[in-house]
Amino acid sequence: MRRIPEGDLLPRRVCEDCGFIDYENPKIVVGSVCHWEAKLLLCRRAIDPRKGYWTLPAGYLELNEAADAGARREAWEEARAEIEIEQLLGIYSIARLSQVQLIFRARLLSPQVAPGPETSELDMFAWDDIPWGDVAFPSVHWALEHYRQSRDRHAFAPFTNPGDATGDLPPAGSL
Repeated sequence: MRRIPEGDLLPRRVCEDCGFIDYENPKIVVGSVCHWEAKLLLCRRAIDPRKGYWTLPAGYLELNEAADAGARREAWEEARAEIEIEQLLGIYSIARLSQVQLIFRARLLSPQVAPGPETSELDMFAWDDIPWGDVAFPSVHWALEHYRQSRDRHAFAPFTNPGDATGDLPPAGSL
């Protein structure tokens, strides 16, 4: 039954027999801006949402998985890329999806990459060649820009959503 448990402020699903409270928590996404020399790895999505658009190698963190290990796993799954995590680049909050994204800055250990099952193609882009109009999500734009701002820095505080940005997708064709 859905009700506000004693001592809580929000309605939750509560078992009337045993009192178990089923807390629903945000999903954690992990990924990375992967670089090789002056180029950045992008993956064209082979799945919805935003099939056909370019993104970073990223996906949901698994249970019992450290965030950096999840980012390395996602780079392998989506791009057959082996990476070295350099630093946490950004923490992005997408409230409408109940999602928190942890995006790392990472160095490719080799430029040898290949599409995984959720990727239709890959490419390594120089900054000026990134297909900005075909980037899948606002948080990918943010992460790429934050990478550009931090690429020559060895240490920095992780970035967050810019200004009052929420991560909502703009109307089709306006990205």
